[in-house]
Amino acid sequence: MDSKTFQELLTEEAQSFKSYLETDTHDWIVKGFIDVDKNVYTISIDTKVVSKIIKILLIPKLDAFAKKHNLTLELPSMQNYYPDLTFKDDEGNYFAVDFKSSYYEGKTANGLTLGSYWGYFRNRDKVMSMDRPYNSYKCHIVLGMLYKQREIAADERTTYSIDELNNIKSVINDFIFFVQPKWKIALARPGSGNTRNIGGINNIDKLINGQGTFANLGEEVFDHYWMNYYNAADAKLILGHQPFYNSIKTYKEYLKKHASLLGNMNE
Repeated sequence: MDSKTFQELLTEEAQSFKSYLETDTHDWIVKGFIDVDKNVYTISIDTKVVSKIIKILLIPKLDAFAKKHNLTLELPSMQNYYPDLTFKDDEGNYFAVDFKSSYYEGKTANGLTLGSYWGYFRNRDKVMSMDRPYNSYKCHIVLGMLYKQREIAADERTTYSIDELNNIKSVINDFIFFVQPKWKIALARPGSGNTRNIGGINNIDKLINGQGTFANLGEEVFDHYWMNYYNAADAKLILGHQPFYNSIKTYKEYLKKHASLLGNMNE
């Protein structure tokens, strides 16, 4: 299976996630946690908690997707390993899928980070925080999950019985899902502050359609840009001077003597 076919199949599958995770009124189907005495505890609106639960709900569905298309789904052996999901076809090709979630308002998501530009991203033939080298994958896909937060969060001080589920307001609603290669939705700056994470675009239409900074420049440019990117602190510590570049404009200037790498970057 090639990368394009895999992405098309996953995109088609993701179209079913909204109805799978929402009620008829577009609320999240998850209302809370239940204990052995059948007490129900409401869920925090914390984005990490919400994201983890969504992943748990979707993994069985994605496993069924894999079996349907003669793929094998592998989960990472360690909690913080990249990627979240590995799909393998019967020819031995690997496809990386990483969950990315955030809340949104209007047409704007609250910012997505697309993983590290350090470590395994630069040392692509080594096993670093992964179960296999970065270069062993045919493609690196983002499965994006966006949702609205309720204006009034659930009251975490209150417990409910099973019979009172309808009285619990879901903390999120109105899901939006998208599937895009990581490079197509990336920015040319880190996700936040001085971190070593690649930033993602926040316009929802552009996320859905894969119209990030590198979309018209190509994956090769994306890779070269981020594999040689340094934030100010790392540049001072490792290079002993200012970063080579911090934007597409300064990146072009940096590459003036390397015309063969400019490719489609001509204005």
